[in-house]
Amino acid sequence: MSTYGTFPGARPRRLRTTPAMRRMVAETRLHPAELILPAFVREGIGEPVPISAMPGVVQHTRDTLRKAAVEAREAGVAGIMLFGVPEDDKKDAAGTAGTDPDGILQVAIRDVKAEVGDELVIMSDLCLDEYTDHGHCGVLDSEGRVDNDATLERYAEMAQVQADAGVHVVGPSGMMDGQVGVIRDALDQTGHEDVSVLAYTAKYASAFYGPFREAVGSSLQGDRKTYQQDPANVRESLRELSLDLAEGADMVMVKPALPYLDILAKVAESVDVPVAAYQISGEYAMVEAAAANGWIDRDRAIMETLTGIKRAGANMILTYWATEVARQL
Repeated sequence: MSTYGTFPGARPRRLRTTPAMRRMVAETRLHPAELILPAFVREGIGEPVPISAMPGVVQHTRDTLRKAAVEAREAGVAGIMLFGVPEDDKKDAAGTAGTDPDGILQVAIRDVKAEVGDELVIMSDLCLDEYTDHGHCGVLDSEGRVDNDATLERYAEMAQVQADAGVHVVGPSGMMDGQVGVIRDALDQTGHEDVSVLAYTAKYASAFYGPFREAVGSSLQGDRKTYQQDPANVRESLRELSLDLAEGADMVMVKPALPYLDILAKVAESVDVPVAAYQISGEYAMVEAAAANGWIDRDRAIMETLTGIKRAGANMILTYWATEVARQL
């Protein structure tokens, strides 16, 4: 008997019947080449130091960082974003360890470059917060406020020493006005025209950075609300985007990822450069904590969050699960 015209005539469930069918019609696919591993390297330690709020993540020694880079490369991960953690007695008001050619980050860049060469995209955090005794992303003025233009001079110096060490991409994360343009000029004027700038275009003043502060041994006093973006604002991020592109950004990023998928989607729709998203420490910690308590399926949650970030428009995702997920993929 004919069923033409009866309800339901359309059955979308036909395309969900088996794993093979679902795989065939999937609209969003993750790939190892889209993943970037953030990694911390700490000065003056003989063994990796676990980060209590980020189970499975450590502050690396120089040796274990090299091993982590090799593992990431072998898994097919695209890049590694390096954060340096200096010894406490090397922190000062100007963050001078950040521009010391023998500072921990510059040493780590050279280590990783010697280990993997150009087979892994080596990225570096270009910011002062790890190196200042007050924990802010720039130098302070006489009233204790972050001095934007004085900080830009420090960023220009950082760009040069990181490029001299062999980095492929610098990631200015301080949210200073004009930072991309100053860094681009500093790189070009010192013969580093081929070093790319990954602009932290929309970096929000988020509660989800908490575990990261432990990871980098932050000395932060106060907050960063005068330079990181207000979580309530959308148009502001698009203004930051247009400025970064005008100043020469090669790639742009939204950070954090999951609480700002709407921003990520708007940015991705607006540009013709690669778009990154950073699945930050608090996002990682929530999944790991819930999974440890048996409240969620860890592996499914990891893949679901990453798929959501990719679906929203990210071409690249910084995630602490990069190597693990790349192996699964």
